Amino acid sequence: MNNVEMERALIKRYRTKIFSPFCKAINDYDLIQENDKIAVCMSGGKDSFVLAKLFQELKKHGKINFEVKFLVMNPGFNKENLDRLIENAEKMNIPIKIKESNVFKVSQLLGEGQPCYLCAKMRRGFLYDFAKEEGCNKIALGHHFNDVIETTLLNLFYAGTFKTMVPKLKSTNHPGMELIRPMVYIKENEIKNYIQYCEIEAMNCGCPIASGELPSKRKEIKKLIAELKKDFKDLDKCIYGSAENVNLNCVMGWTHKDKKYSFLDFYNEDE
Repeated sequence: MNNVEMERALIKRYRTKIFSPFCKAINDYDLIQENDKIAVCMSGGKDSFVLAKLFQELKKHGKINFEVKFLVMNPGFNKENLDRLIENAEKMNIPIKIKESNVFKVSQLLGEGQPCYLCAKMRRGFLYDFAKEEGCNKIALGHHFNDVIETTLLNLFYAGTFKTMVPKLKSTNHPGMELIRPMVYIKENEIKNYIQYCEIEAMNCGCPIASGELPSKRKEIKKLIAELKKDFKDLDKCIYGSAENVNLNCVMGWTHKDKKYSFLDFYNEDE
């Protein structure tokens, strides 16, 4: 399939399931402003390729004036994966810029058998720096609807906190920079369907976790959600909705701007 057919499919065949939810998230969460310079961060996986095509289509058909660049951090991909990433970018007419790093090596050395958190943190910092060098004020990541609900449960079950992936986030270590997630309304299965329709074989991140060499709590959560959805099909929607409908009158504690609060702090204020 050529690039023209891919782009036509995105705004016609997959408009309802992919393009419209993308635009809705941008509008609902005010993710893009006039004259933004956005770095779309390309990992080589299906999600970031779809994100890149969505931005290209928005650039052509949208009403907001913004610039977009497609940045790739090479964390230590093997040659096969790097070649596939470059080949797919060429097929999809995405003009990528690659910068080398040693994130895989460092995170596996220091990550104590579970390097995902350290890897993600290092990647984020590297991408902020890379984007800033390119004159961008925002980085866009390809996290989708399923990532949001899985992260919510991961934090609940394994970190003892109610925390999720928010659609936008100001960087604390990179002043003036912001992270946006315009795909939070798009379900992973629709992304898979589109990539398969386009005849693109996307890579996973290339690390031991993604290749199955090390256990993954996220995979366990994914299986749990799939099992629970057999009896309650809207389970995932309810998990997503719970992050938008937190009732502070019925929680025991919360944190705001690094300050912790307890329900006891406000318990007697109406007396």
